[in-house]
Amino acid sequence: MKLTHYYSLKSKSKSLLVFLLMIAGGLVGQGRGSTCSTSFFSALIQMIPCRPAVAPFSPIPPSEACCNAVRTIGQPCLCVIVNGPPISGVDRNMAMLLPEKCTTNFDPCDMEK
Repeated sequence: MKLTHYYSLKSKSKSLLVFLLMIAGGLVGQGRGSTCSTSFFSALIQMIPCRPAVAPFSPIPPSEACCNAVRTIGQPCLCVIVNGPPISGVDRNMAMLLPEKCTTNFDPCDMEK
């Protein structure tokens, strides 16, 4: 009878450990922020209205359509675009300024190299 009780406690301990790891994993995920829920290509298509504002040496401010696109895709997808493959005719530094220029409240993207 004691041996059965030992295995029952061991099983409950494993279940508790798995549960705690799941909670900890969820909290860590929240700390990093959410992830982009769309593909790189789809996010890029949504950002087409921003093309004039992110062209190299462009003095053109982002349009309202561009700012709406920035708000729609959100910070995680904007960071995916900024850190993705090179895009012809797009200045990444100017793209990183879009949230500020559009007065959105995004955390800055970490530049991955």
